[in-house]
Amino acid sequence: MDTLTRLEATIDERRRAHPGESYVAHLNHRGLPIMVRKFGEEAVETCVAALSGSREELILEAADSIFHLMVVLAAKGISLEEVMGELERREGVSGHEEKASRKPEEQ
Repeated sequence: MDTLTRLEATIDERRRAHPGESYVAHLNHRGLPIMVRKFGEEAVETCVAALSGSREELILEAADSIFHLMVVLAAKGISLEEVMGELERREGVSGHEEKASRKPEEQ
C-alpha cells in the first residue's frame, strides 16, 4: 500500500471521528464550502512557495495541498483510484489534444 492509499484510508476513517478529536472530522463537520476554501488557500500557498519560497517550503505546501484535495475528494465520494484512472486515460495524450476533446464548458 503506497502513501497516498494509506492517506486516503486514514482520511476515510477520521471523517467519522468526533470533530474535537480529528482535524479531518472537524473539516467535514464544518461542511464542503470550508473544505474547498481550505484547499484553495493551500493551493495558493503552494503557488507562492513555488514562485518565491525555498525548496523545502514548496515541499511542505505541496503536501498540504495534496492532503486538502484528498479531503475534498473524500467528501464528494471520489476515490483516489478514480482520479488515477483519469490520469492513466490521459497518459500518452497531448495536453492540447486532451483539452480540445472536452466539451466547451469543461475547458
